[in-house]
Amino acid sequence: MFREHLNLSATHEVNRNEAHLAARNVWLTVQGVRTYARVQGSGPPLVIVPGLGCSHVCYTALQSALAPYFEVWAYDAPGHGYTRAAPNRFTTVESLTEQLAAWLVAHGLTNATLLGHSLGGQVLLHLAARHPQLTPRLVLSAPTGLQPLMPVAQQVWRVFLDGFRDRRYYVWRLTQSYLIAGPRRVIRLYRDLRHAGTDALPPQVQAPTLVLQGEADEVVRSRALRRLACRLPRGQLVCIEHGPHALIDKYPVTVTELVREFARVH
Repeated sequence: MFREHLNLSATHEVNRNEAHLAARNVWLTVQGVRTYARVQGSGPPLVIVPGLGCSHVCYTALQSALAPYFEVWAYDAPGHGYTRAAPNRFTTVESLTEQLAAWLVAHGLTNATLLGHSLGGQVLLHLAARHPQLTPRLVLSAPTGLQPLMPVAQQVWRVFLDGFRDRRYYVWRLTQSYLIAGPRRVIRLYRDLRHAGTDALPPQVQAPTLVLQGEADEVVRSRALRRLACRLPRGQLVCIEHGPHALIDKYPVTVTELVREFARVH
């Protein structure tokens, strides 16, 4: 059943929980790749799946906000952040999906709440369709790969515009992460995400799913997210007022409260 809440107000937030619960570094070799995650907090597990070119450093504000309530795993996908991979590997949505599935099983995170941002949300839609036993609850923040897609040139321009709405600290961390991932990987993944068949998947997703939309998101069309939520059998859409594409960084406290309530109900 689709439920919608529009224009949830959020002002610029200071995360009071950044009195920093201790974080630890966790490494595990999965599909031949030494895979990194930054783990912080205690409670039921929650995994953050990163966007295109992003790494765990892009999600420190969100992780710190969630940590008092969840054991938060900020996962670096292959070729991103500390998880290094050969340039010709893990350049498709399908390959990232299967590596994530293997990683979740290896860590015993089969009942975790999964939160995906941008490309990470798209990967979670594929994961839910392929491996429903690994996706008890999904939070999708501005997932990519959905119709109607923007022309490439328009989307690149809108990514640039959206950056003006992000915190400078986030833009700096995002730039660092993109340089580590490298332009070749980013371009190949971007080409694939546009043709990965994601738009056909929502009716197959049986997990309760919270879709987060930033009212000011320049990257993902609002009607694409509304259409997604309507086509998910158990979808719910929340629109955050003034939220950019990286609303999970700009409004981590608001996102945390939404995730806490969603996980409590489901």
